[in-house]
Amino acid sequence: MTDGVIATMGMPTSETAPAGSGALIVAQQPEQDGGMSGAVQETPKQRAYLEALTAAGVHPSSELVALSIGSYVCQARAANHSDQAVWDFVMPMVRSDVRDSHLSAQAPPAGQVNSVTADYIRIATERLC
Repeated sequence: MTDGVIATMGMPTSETAPAGSGALIVAQQPEQDGGMSGAVQETPKQRAYLEALTAAGVHPSSELVALSIGSYVCQARAANHSDQAVWDFVMPMVRSDVRDSHLSAQAPPAGQVNSVTADYIRIATERLC
């Protein structure tokens, strides 16, 4: 591939629906080892971080999102970013997660986002980094 162009791949004709049938073909993801499709396997340190979030009243939309936010905090800390830079980097992700966890199209209140952001940064710094 050159010039930043990504080739597309079509499905084999045996896997496509007849024209005009209105059928939707969805490819099934292969199962992971152990038969647990999509399960997150975390380290004891990550588990402690997730439990500390729960104890602090933080309810992420998913464990994977919580681990991603924590990872970003740790990366910013490792790069010696200022507290404000860490905040500015993480807060949009937290705002999105708070919105997703409440299944609301409305923006969550700023005070709630600030509180949850502070919890994420503090707990990730203490437990994950």
